[in-house]
Amino acid sequence: MLTKEEMEELKAKLSRESVNVCFYKGTEAPFTGKYWDNHAKGTYHCVVCGTALFSSDTKFESGTGWPSFFQPVSKDGIKESTDRSLGMTRTEVMCASCGCHLGHVFDDGPRPTGLRYCINSAALEFRKSPS
Repeated sequence: MLTKEEMEELKAKLSRESVNVCFYKGTEAPFTGKYWDNHAKGTYHCVVCGTALFSSDTKFESGTGWPSFFQPVSKDGIKESTDRSLGMTRTEVMCASCGCHLGHVFDDGPRPTGLRYCINSAALEFRKSPS
């Protein structure tokens, strides 16, 4: 986990929306994030610590307005927790390295996993694959 000093330094570097999503479990509005409609090849990393989280090879169009993936780069890169906020039970997805909130995972995704990792663009940094 981050120290208080590291947290303050990150808050100064990140956008207000990224701080809200990553540290206060906020959610960006659908169809507003910079990656919901990104079709470039590459890897999505945690905006806080840089851990590789999702590949463009597993990204799909969910129609929800958030970047959606059917599996993470590695199950070790994320951690999950039960989220009972907003009067419902969901599974929260966090970066395993730094603990920042990424979004939620649902069981209505495509094959082969049947999962939909619904992730906030504000929690991600996209690194394009070399051409």
